[in-house]
Order: sequence, then C-alpha cells, then structure tokens
Amino acid sequence: MPDGSVRARGADLVNLPNVISFARLCAVPVAIWLALREQYGAAFGIFVAAGVSDGIDGWLARRRGPSAVGAMLDPLADKALLVSMFVTLAVTGVLPDWLAILVVFRDVLIVGGLLLMWQLAIPVRIRPLPISKLNTGLQLLLVAVALLHSFFAAAGVLLPVLVWAVAATTLLSGSAYVWLAARGHGR
Repeated sequence: MPDGSVRARGADLVNLPNVISFARLCAVPVAIWLALREQYGAAFGIFVAAGVSDGIDGWLARRRGPSAVGAMLDPLADKALLVSMFVTLAVTGVLPDWLAILVVFRDVLIVGGLLLMWQLAIPVRIRPLPISKLNTGLQLLLVAVALLHSFFAAAGVLLPVLVWAVAATTLLSGSAYVWLAARGHGR
C-alpha cells in the first residue's frame, strides 16, 4: 500500500483547478484551428471560455490551498493561449506581425533569463510587476477585440490604439524585468 506522501502528490496532480487548467491548455489548438479557418466568432467563444475558466480555477485553487502542479500549469495554459493567439492572428493578418514577434520575444527573454539564473544558481523570486499585469490585461483585451473585429468585419479606432498600448507595455515590462535582473532585485 502506498504511503501518504505518494497519495498526497497524486491528489496534488489531479484536482478540479488543475483539470480546468489542463482543459484550458487543451483548448489552445482548437482556438488556433478556428482562427486559422477564420472562424473568429467561435475562436472568440473559446477565448472567453478560457478566460472564465482561468478565473474559476484560480478561485477554486485559493479556496483549497496552493498546488505545485497548479502553480505551473495555470500560467502555462494562460501563456500558451495568449502567445498562440498572437502568432495565429499575425499569420492571418489580423494583428501586425511585428507585435507578435515583440510579445513572443518578451516572454522568451523572461523565461530564458529565469533559466539562466537558475542554471547559475542565482536565487530568483518570481513576482509579477504592475506593468506586467497591465500588459497581460491589455494583451487579453487586444486578442478579444481583434477576434470580435474580425468576426464582424468591423473597423474602428480601438484596435490600433490597443496594438500600440500592448507594444508600449510589452517593451516597458520586458525592460523592467531585465533591469531588475541586472540589478539583482530578482532575488
């Protein structure tokens, strides 16, 4: 019979918040496929459902306590969806390709920096910066608005304004993380 620690680790792996996060991760290829087929209304529905599920699994996770698996799975699902949608919407011409490159490069820069610091045994305390939270919110809003604009074949001033707001906050956020890491404040 397995000891309690094995059972506890298994319980940490399979719980409702983690199942919801995993389902959100599995929705990524569906959202990509729909956007590539220019079924923007359905892609918007998947994107909104993913956002709602993120709120639900976060609420459930806070109520039941932290989960090591959930702490990795939730942000992975979120980033996979956002980055994939930026690349897909750039490929389909809905968003500028330079913006998708900028968004992906910022995330690669941050993850690469964390991996480098880990490899060098430099302790890192990961915490989102306020500019990063603003950037993520604007990225989410931009993808949602871009999908809706494409679905309705509408033009408007909101989309270009959001493109530039996301570009600015992406640059500021990435620069802030690099600056903090260089100064040793990531520890």
